[in-house]
Amino acid sequence: MHAFDILGDPVRRRILELLADGERAAGDLGAVVQAEFGISQPAVSQHLKVLRDSGFATVRAEGTRRLYAVDAEPLRQVDEWLDPYRHFWTQRLDALATELARGRRQRRGADPTPKGTDTP
Repeated sequence: MHAFDILGDPVRRRILELLADGERAAGDLGAVVQAEFGISQPAVSQHLKVLRDSGFATVRAEGTRRLYAVDAEPLRQVDEWLDPYRHFWTQRLDALATELARGRRQRRGADPTPKGTDTP
């Protein structure tokens, strides 16, 4: 399965978002995902298996718990794949930053109260 097939699923993306903060137990992940997406525990387990099998997540046993964590390598590969396309949005983001800075400068230079009026 291609990385974008893995990341294209909103449930798997949400699981990765939850794991971005650090290692989490399968039960904790399941509770959040079941509540947000209304899917069953076996469905959550299947998504975790896909993430594990594709290398996006690792799992380790701690007693009876299974703790999941993000494996960054596939994400680095996605980032490398995106690199040639980055210029399409980088220039636009730079232009947006320039316009935002221009607006801040204009607001600072403007007098908030018109001359000849008193503020209560």
